Amino acid sequence: MGTADRTIKILIVDDSRIMQNILKNSFDEKEAWGKTEFLTASDGEEALVVMDENTIDVLLLDWNMPKLDGLSVLKKLRQTDKYKKLPVIMITSEAAKYNVIEALKAGVSDYIIKPASRKILIDKVKGFILGES
Repeated sequence: MGTADRTIKILIVDDSRIMQNILKNSFDEKEAWGKTEFLTASDGEEALVVMDENTIDVLLLDWNMPKLDGLSVLKKLRQTDKYKKLPVIMITSEAAKYNVIEALKAGVSDYIIKPASRKILIDKVKGFILGES
């Protein structure tokens, strides 16, 4: 079944509702890959619950959040076979080189520094969904 035949699920994890909406609204009604459903979580703990209840195709993950930060979520995900290959794009204000290196070592698929350009965001997500990354 190709991507056009099913709904792509993107989980946006950010403690800011405004940022969740900005990211959601960055996507057109119908992107190149077809229908998209957006799920949201406001912290890492909530994200893990949402992921247990849904099959996620791409995870957009903030670093700085209450309860469980994005880096901790990433490390937990990469320790389980189910999520070893899940595309995780960290979208964060953490711009220091050592933060990027730490996220890469933890297994992040890609890293975008806020504010995220719409084009870069779409291109990166599209690459993972269509298998171009």
